[in-house]
Amino acid sequence: MKKALDKSIENAAASVEMEGFHIDEQSKLWCKQLLLKQITIEEYISLIKQKAGISA
Repeated sequence: MKKALDKSIENAAASVEMEGFHIDEQSKLWCKQLLLKQITIEEYISLIKQKAGISA
């Protein structure tokens, strides 16, 4: 399952990158952890907001 999940994340990132955005490896890792239920959606959102410099 992890290989399929990795492939799905890479495909999604490639799709976003075709639109001109870049998805770094840390963000992909957080996405994987979320999908594997290693972190909650609240933790994921907090991490992404911290990375973007958003405090609200």
